[in-house]
Amino acid sequence: MPRFSRGFDTDAAHAHLVRRDRKLARWMKKIGPIEPDPRWRKPFDPVDALARAILYQQLSGKAAATIVGRVEAAIGATRFHADTLARIDDAGLRACGVSGNKTLALRDLAAREARGEIPDLRRMSVMDNDAIVQALVPVRGIGRWTVEMMLMFRLGRPDVLPTDDLGIRKGAQRVDALEEMPTPKVLAETGERWGPYRTYASLYLWRIADFAAAAKVPTKRSQD
Repeated sequence: MPRFSRGFDTDAAHAHLVRRDRKLARWMKKIGPIEPDPRWRKPFDPVDALARAILYQQLSGKAAATIVGRVEAAIGATRFHADTLARIDDAGLRACGVSGNKTLALRDLAAREARGEIPDLRRMSVMDNDAIVQALVPVRGIGRWTVEMMLMFRLGRPDVLPTDDLGIRKGAQRVDALEEMPTPKVLAETGERWGPYRTYASLYLWRIADFAAAAKVPTKRSQD
């Protein structure tokens, strides 16, 4: 059974993309090399990571961090699992600022973990991207995008293209000088030329979208 390593050779990815897409290559030269993400080598717990992803959804980083800190204090642990989440009831979660929908999502995640449905890092190391997506998206509150972020930034999988991500689509629009953002279907077709390093292309597309947004910010004129 093949084993998937965490992380990939960004130098090889850079060289490949420069060869395969001249338009993207011009942006890559402007932005410069993107270094490997240090999180690719750090151990993490998928259940804890998914619980935190649920808590952070639709909130600012500061607000979410405050709620996470309250839950950690209430359960007396810094890792979220079926056993630690069992230490607090739904009313307690609500008192910490966790919404009703997120409470249901955390309970579903915990129940699935208890049934052995959430693969750990060892199991994920022999699962391809689609298998991991299929294993995790049934969890309430966890969509494909959330799993794709785990694949890219925690597992370091080299060939992930989040076609529904607004920033990715904006970056692709900028690269190809399109009047409108490409649809997810069109973006998936375009992304074929970036494989097997679509993750690295995605990192550039996000930066290109940020670059374009910054360029549109008007500068204040000095008052005469």
